[in-house]
Amino acid sequence: MSVTRVAVIGSGPSGAYTAQLLTEESESPVEVDVFDRLATPFGLVRYGVAPDHPRVKSITTSFAEVFDETPGVRFLGNVEIGRDLSIAELREHYDAVVFAHGAPLDRRLGIDGEDLDGVDAVRQFVSWYQGHPDQAADAFVLQGGTRAVVIGVGNVALDAARMLVREVEDLRKTDIPEHIVEAFAASTIDEVVVIGRRGPAFAKFTNKEFIELLEVDSTDVVIDAADLELDEVQQAHLASDPAAKRLVATFQKAADRGVLGRRKTIRFVFDRTPVEFLGDGTVTGIRLRATSDPSVVEDLPVDLALRSVGYLGKPLEGLPFDERAGVVPSRDSRVIDGDDVVEGVYVAGWIKRGPNGVVGTNRKCALETVESVLADVAARGGASTASSAETVDALLRGRDVRVVDWSDWRAIEAAEIAAGEAVGRERIKLHIRAEQLRAAELAGATAGV
Repeated sequence: MSVTRVAVIGSGPSGAYTAQLLTEESESPVEVDVFDRLATPFGLVRYGVAPDHPRVKSITTSFAEVFDETPGVRFLGNVEIGRDLSIAELREHYDAVVFAHGAPLDRRLGIDGEDLDGVDAVRQFVSWYQGHPDQAADAFVLQGGTRAVVIGVGNVALDAARMLVREVEDLRKTDIPEHIVEAFAASTIDEVVVIGRRGPAFAKFTNKEFIELLEVDSTDVVIDAADLELDEVQQAHLASDPAAKRLVATFQKAADRGVLGRRKTIRFVFDRTPVEFLGDGTVTGIRLRATSDPSVVEDLPVDLALRSVGYLGKPLEGLPFDERAGVVPSRDSRVIDGDDVVEGVYVAGWIKRGPNGVVGTNRKCALETVESVLADVAARGGASTASSAETVDALLRGRDVRVVDWSDWRAIEAAEIAAGEAVGRERIKLHIRAEQLRAAELAGATAGV
């Protein structure tokens, strides 16, 4: 039986799980090439999971084992699909192509003033403090203002709020670049207002995330007790959702604790819908309307506004796309164009189901995809028409694409660890792509001596 060759686009959780499960679940030989447009693997685990959540980020150890120990699984970083390889070429050279490239865009509020300076997507803020190579080092300046607002009540919104009040000594325990630590050290923001459109019963972040916020020693967490007088709709929701009930109970504990007189404050405001950002060129305020009573309007002065109202997938030329849902349309993980299945093309992760769930959710999602891939392979008798790995490598070399393989990534990782050790930190991310590639080149040159 011939070897089935699969291309996986994206090396984040869904892509890594897909590669792992393809090799574990297949009864016949499988080779998997995992492509990523970045020079580094792990996607949102590296650039999305909060840097002060090391236990969650540690899952990269498991993902690394897939590339370290699984024969036939390769990492091809610094390769952008649509630029370096077309989708048509992927379909030509592989038996199956799985798109697992996530949801890299953000939803907008669609209100006046959204393009003012100082109004940004939380995705951009997260990318900045995570040292994402696509984000400018000076994208955010936290000096001069005292109040930030975060619009949205999901886990990412809470991460952003927490990072804005973190102490410098806490940040130095993470891998974020040194210039980011310095930017937070110089920050003058001492109040963060988290705005939820609906009542507290419908907050989307987890109880665990909120409890972690309460444990930040420098910061008061303020919830108005009046907001916890729930209407019938919210009470009915709590009756059917145990997780929401636990969260509201923790809200009550925070309200009962009250203000402790700490240096910084995170304040939660519920039942408020943003209707306009205020300012002339630069944001100076936000206008809010009570969701339950549109006659109630208030203006809140702000110096930084971060919207955290959802992510969207990005369309790729040659791949069907649902603009409204922000995903690639699929049926049983098989990409569809109208009612027709696009043969040999599949999806996994956020680009398949939308931006929901935690890191582990992607394993179940990837397994569903893998089952469809392997079922289709079996249906055609295991015959392969794919090109060899050498053919794909030669194609990329002919286009002068500097592919970052797994050994290159290990060199980049070693350089990050060395950078951290030089200043007494465990690790510091290299945040400029050219520096990442230079680290890989230097390691290769040394190995060749």
